[in-house]
Amino acid sequence: MSGGSAFVHDLALEAYGFGADHPFNPIRVRMTIELCESLGLLEESSFVSPEPATDDDLRTVHYLSYIRRVQEASRGVGDLAELVAYGLGTQDNPIFPDLHLACSHVVGGVLRASRMVMGGEVDHALCISGGLHHAMRSKASGFCIYNDAGVAIARLKEEYPGIKVAYVDTDVHHGDGVQWMFYDDPNVLTVSMHESGRYLFPGTGGVKERGQRKGHGYSVNVPLEPFTHDNSFIESFEAVVPEVLRAFGPDLILSQNGCDAHVLDPLAHLSLTTRVYEHVPRRVHELAHELCGGRWVATGGGGYDIWRVVPRAWSALWATVSHQDLPDEMPEDWLEKWGEESPVKLPASTRDDETDHPPIERTPLIEQRNCRTVQKLLEKVLPLIR
Repeated sequence: MSGGSAFVHDLALEAYGFGADHPFNPIRVRMTIELCESLGLLEESSFVSPEPATDDDLRTVHYLSYIRRVQEASRGVGDLAELVAYGLGTQDNPIFPDLHLACSHVVGGVLRASRMVMGGEVDHALCISGGLHHAMRSKASGFCIYNDAGVAIARLKEEYPGIKVAYVDTDVHHGDGVQWMFYDDPNVLTVSMHESGRYLFPGTGGVKERGQRKGHGYSVNVPLEPFTHDNSFIESFEAVVPEVLRAFGPDLILSQNGCDAHVLDPLAHLSLTTRVYEHVPRRVHELAHELCGGRWVATGGGGYDIWRVVPRAWSALWATVSHQDLPDEMPEDWLEKWGEESPVKLPASTRDDETDHPPIERTPLIEQRNCRTVQKLLEKVLPLIR
């Protein structure tokens, strides 16, 4: 399999979700898998099944006391008030049976993908169940219980001393959990492009969050204005991401590919289309080959228009990871099956018609503000990265 791509997935990974009434619904993963199959993108690929992460794996970034609380919650025991203090049993992070196993399996998936890439088994690997970037060392947050990227990065740092990992996060929400875990580490560059925390959870991710001590300069945040459209997002991405990655010189790129910045997403206020969800993976792919021998691990993340957006965005992601062309038309069998369940009309094309989502009148002002943010960021951060 060396030189190819791996899709790390099995049915057990679809157990992580909080039910149909919660925004984080695992049906989005099933719909993506079936869309990839119907589009013919999985014909020459077989899934790689991961093992769940061990307690020792989780302890690389999470406190043991927190892991024990998650395990108690999974068994239906533990003091509710204490669990809530750990972010468990809240509206965002409700408890369900075997919560610990379901989430540790996701962590194991991203860890397996990362080890395959660094071990030279494949150039690229995808685990769309991953991307749970809000989980903190001792607290669940924003639908995230364990931090899969954090564990994978920490394990690779142990197994490959001196490794430099670039984490690139284009979820609409700030990648806060991963940032704080490596905030003082000059060998981990975290880059997050997101809607400004002035308007959106988790309220962090400002330009001034640049890392601390030896890690000063290695946390890069691009907070964007609400209603940012494709052109401004892509211009901001191109101005920042290639520059900071080239200055850093990573050995591996781990990308979080949340698609909740799409204009149809109900939980945020950016106005992107599928154009961005092809552009970003393509550019990360190119940068991986330019800078680190193609070593690229991709995960999913947020995405809450599960019917019209997530399956198309992540199918485009897999097409890029696996060096395949994305067909233009949505397959009839997929549309027929999922159209019966969808409360909204499903799109007939894998790509958005941009005339359906035109920029708003304030777009020129939004673009100017984003441009100023990018300029300020580059002036302050680029000189610090070695």
